[in-house]
Amino acid sequence: MAGVAALALTLANPASAEDKALTVVSWGGAYQASQQEAYIKPFAKETGTKITEEEYNGEIAKIRAMVEAKAVTWDVVDVDTQTALAACAEGILEPIDYAKIGVDRSKMIGGDQFDCAVPTILYSTIFAYDADKLKDGPKTVADLFDTKKFPGKRALQKNPFINLEWALMADGVATKDLYKVLSTPEGVDRAFKKLDTIKKDVVWWEAGAQTPQLLADGQIVMGSTWNGRIYNAIKNDHKNFVIVWDGQAPDYDLWAIPKGSPRTDLAYQFIAFATKPENQANQTNYISYGPANTEATPHIAPDVLKDLPSAPDNMKNAIIVDPQFWADKGEELRERFNAWLAQ
Repeated sequence: MAGVAALALTLANPASAEDKALTVVSWGGAYQASQQEAYIKPFAKETGTKITEEEYNGEIAKIRAMVEAKAVTWDVVDVDTQTALAACAEGILEPIDYAKIGVDRSKMIGGDQFDCAVPTILYSTIFAYDADKLKDGPKTVADLFDTKKFPGKRALQKNPFINLEWALMADGVATKDLYKVLSTPEGVDRAFKKLDTIKKDVVWWEAGAQTPQLLADGQIVMGSTWNGRIYNAIKNDHKNFVIVWDGQAPDYDLWAIPKGSPRTDLAYQFIAFATKPENQANQTNYISYGPANTEATPHIAPDVLKDLPSAPDNMKNAIIVDPQFWADKGEELRERFNAWLAQ
C-alpha cells in the first residue's frame, strides 16, 4: 500500500521527484569517502535529495560526449585544474555564478583562476625527510638542492611540474616571480641548469607511494610527494617523517557543473552546501586536504590544522601554482624534461 501511494505521488509530481535527484561524480577511494561524510550524506539528509554517486578517472571526454549528445546525466563533477580550464574553454561546463553559491569569491583560494569551477580542496606537493635519520633536517627548498650540507639521494617526481619552480626558488627567485621567470627561455634554461646540480643524486618516482617507502628503507635522505602520503605514513605507519612546507605547491580539486544539466539549480545548492566553511572544515576530519574556503580555518581543530596545506603557517612561502601556465607550456616543458633526463 505504501509503495503504491509513493508511486502515485511520484506520478502526480514528476518534476518534483526529478528535482530531488542528483548525480555527483568524483575520484573514488578515501577522497570520495571523505566527501560522502562531509557533504553527500548531510546534504541528502537536509534536503531530501536522492544522490547517486559515480566514479571516474578525470576523463574530459566523458563530459564532452554527454554535452555534445545533449544527454547530460552528471550534475556535479569533481575536476582537477587542467580539466577545469580545458572544459571551460571548450564550453562544456556551466560558468559559475558565485552569487548562487553565497560565498565571497575572494575568500576561495584559487577562486579567481577558474570561471567554470569552484575550488573545494587543496592538496600539495611537498618534500619530507625521516627525523630518525636526519636530526637537523632540511628547512627550505634550497636545502633540497644542497648536496654538501645534506649528502645522499633525494627523490623527485619524474615530471617538470614543480621541479622547475623549486629549481628557480633554490636559485634565488622569489615565489611571486616564478612564472614570470619561467615564461622566458632564459628562465627555463636557468631552472634546468640548477637541476643539473643534483641530477646524479636524484631517484625519480612515478607513484606517490614510492617516496614514503624510499624514506622508510633509507634509500633517500629526503624526497618529494603529496602531503597526504606523508601524513598517512606518520599517522597510520607511525613513521617519524617531517614535512618541509617551504615552497609547498598546493593544487586544487574543484566542483563543476556540466553544461546542460537539467538539475543546475540543485547542483548549485549542493556546491553551496559543500562550500560552507563549517562543512569544508568537517572534511578535514576524514582526509588531510586543506579547505579552499579560507573562512573554514577557524572551524578546524589546531591539531588537525597544523598538518594541512592551507594552514596559515604552512602557506607562508607557498608556490601559487599557475594552472594556465602549465596548460599552455606543459607539453613543451615535458618534452624538454624527458630529453634532459635521457642526456
